[in-house]
Amino acid sequence: MIKFAICDDEPIMAQALAGHLAEYMKENLITAYDLSSFSDGRALLDAGGSFDVIFLDIQMEQPDGMETARLLRRRGDHSLLIFVTVLKECVFDSFQMEAFDYLLKPLDSARFHQTMDRALRSLEQRTAGDLVIQKGTGCEVVLLSDIVYCEVLGRKIYLHKSDGTVSDYYNKLEDLERRVDGRFFKCHRSYLVNLDYVRGCQDGQVLLPQGVRIPASRLRERELTQALLRYMRERGI
Repeated sequence: MIKFAICDDEPIMAQALAGHLAEYMKENLITAYDLSSFSDGRALLDAGGSFDVIFLDIQMEQPDGMETARLLRRRGDHSLLIFVTVLKECVFDSFQMEAFDYLLKPLDSARFHQTMDRALRSLEQRTAGDLVIQKGTGCEVVLLSDIVYCEVLGRKIYLHKSDGTVSDYYNKLEDLERRVDGRFFKCHRSYLVNLDYVRGCQDGQVLLPQGVRIPASRLRERELTQALLRYMRERGI
């Protein structure tokens, strides 16, 4: 669940921003998100919530946007701050607050979409240890460390986890490969295996805990052994 906040004392501008956000999320088929709106900085600060992205106006009653951002950072808030304002001259001040971006009113749709693309990529990098998968109208967060192996059947990917449960969702294995890290190895055109769980490889099969075996293609079996040895050396095993 991605959590957004809008802080703007102009209801019309807050509604317009919410509309841009809803349009972007719909176009990108993202339904697992939540949006909270605040009419001033104090309300945002008092909410005490943890947001992934905050759209923050600058010209407001005290605390204004800059002061609100300063107080957020002082309390250790690491939200992506995106200032939305008519004040071009504040752009340099905003980056002292570790602002992620700076959008001018009235909002340009193309510019907003570019910012959102970057923001979602940044959030994905922050949670590199997690895999967020779409499940109908919701989502599920799966720790990469919990995945023993991934299997593709038809149009679905099945994530086989260390606790014996399986999570499935619609996607391509190539897309999943781009989202996981170096501990995962493609041992077969339909399988990715987590090297942390590999106990050996023989006769075209990868040996996993509790007697589980998955196929390793003839061309990939030797590469798997080399990848496993290299991975163990890097970890000092």
